[in-house]
Amino acid sequence: MADKTEAATGDAGAVKQPRSVRVVLLALMIAMMLAMLDNMIIGTAMPTIVGELGGLEHLSWVVTAYTLATAASTPLWGKLGDMYGRKGSFMTSIVIFLAGSALSGMAQDMGQLIGFRAIQGLGAGGLMVGVMAIIGDLIPPRERGKYQGMIAGVMALSMIGGPLVGGTITDNWGWRWSFYINIPLGVIALIAISAVLHLPKKRSQARIDYLGAALLTVGITAIVLVTTWGGTEYAWTSARIMELIGIGVAALIGFVFWQTRAAEPILPLHIFRSRNFTLMSVIGFIVGFVMFGATLFLPLYQQSVQGASATNSGLLLLPMLGAMLVTSMVAGRVTTSTGRYKIFPIAGGALMTVGLFLLSTMDTDTTRFTSGLYMAVVGLGMGCLMQITMLVAQNSVEMKDMGVASSSTTLFRTLGSSFGVAIMGALFNNRVQDVMAERAPAGGSKATEQSATLTAEALKALPAAVRDAYQHAVSAGTHGAFLLGSVVAVLALVAAVFVKEVPLKGAGPKASEAPADGDGDPASAKTPVTETV
Repeated sequence: MADKTEAATGDAGAVKQPRSVRVVLLALMIAMMLAMLDNMIIGTAMPTIVGELGGLEHLSWVVTAYTLATAASTPLWGKLGDMYGRKGSFMTSIVIFLAGSALSGMAQDMGQLIGFRAIQGLGAGGLMVGVMAIIGDLIPPRERGKYQGMIAGVMALSMIGGPLVGGTITDNWGWRWSFYINIPLGVIALIAISAVLHLPKKRSQARIDYLGAALLTVGITAIVLVTTWGGTEYAWTSARIMELIGIGVAALIGFVFWQTRAAEPILPLHIFRSRNFTLMSVIGFIVGFVMFGATLFLPLYQQSVQGASATNSGLLLLPMLGAMLVTSMVAGRVTTSTGRYKIFPIAGGALMTVGLFLLSTMDTDTTRFTSGLYMAVVGLGMGCLMQITMLVAQNSVEMKDMGVASSSTTLFRTLGSSFGVAIMGALFNNRVQDVMAERAPAGGSKATEQSATLTAEALKALPAAVRDAYQHAVSAGTHGAFLLGSVVAVLALVAAVFVKEVPLKGAGPKASEAPADGDGDPASAKTPVTETV
């Protein structure tokens, strides 16, 4: 067992990570992959699940229950880690996730599956937060850049491999193994973390802020339901959506008010006094907005307009995800070697804006090669932003707030994805319907009412005039969605311009010599706690 004391001294970056730290990092990547793979694997298995369990009318809740529980629990896991210790809270989240996975695999009807998916989502809320916060504890930000490639690699692998793995498991082992597959991987992560991760034990005397937790949960739940149901289950102007908006706004206002008075707030508002932390929260929201919108509409465009096979939907995103992986690795290495990072949010915002604008120019004649180049530009931009946002956010707070900083950044990205899918989706659907009404022959629009489910084979079976109209409609829909994404991405670029390049912890002067800056951002001196691994 190797001991490693991290101090933010000038030569901290030269300390070699011991083998035990690398084992912990491997276990953390497995846990992160569990959280990211799950929805993508399950999405492929859903037709089979509905065929066996029935309950088609409740199908969307299998995903919604998981998403709601994950979003609502994310801030709570971050705070629990800060108060009672990172290791215990992280292992607890893994156990809850595995219990939910096992129960989901044993579900006998759709109601049980939805309930068990909510349990699984509660655990998933702590997985991503735990990974980021533990890395923040173990590795100073100056060194943390080297591990960006690992994190980006896991994300890219999950997005590309999820649908393929889900289809393979469902076809050969049955849909229940889409859930059971989590158990051996989770057990490996638990054993490794239990054996080699040793963080200082914490025991806060303060009580958990139950009222704050309840208000935040209600607010987040209302927001996610609005973005999930709006324009699909209910009209945007319906009474139900208006009620949810009112409940969400009231709960969040009450939450902010209470956080100024709580003894141990779930989300300490003082962390937003840091300019950099606030800007990273904004950029993280926009990255979530853009990334999940892109991963939803790009495969749809390539399948509907370019005739690609739905079974390779993950591979269709390879140009974007590959570029994201490479750029993230380069950004991490440069940040580690130079300690400078402001250029990456600026370059990322610019590339993402340009790439999304290029995607908005695609039409029915755009080749796969051209669309792949456009996707690569977006991927380059996201690679500059994905992990830098977490790195700078963590560098902007004290060690005692590492958990809430990690959970807040993750939460903003999650909320951004919900808004991105909802708003871009509404714009896409409206454009598809309008163009179909204009171009399709009489009755043709009815043939494509289930537009999102039309496969390449189903499209070939449509009359030529209807197929042509539908392809133009999808092209127009993606134009509107990506043009909106490009406009939103400009906000990330503007936010990046105002980032202040505060020296990363583990670089520069010693802790005793570096003062806090005038914007409330801690200087490089805020030393990571001593960790024994």
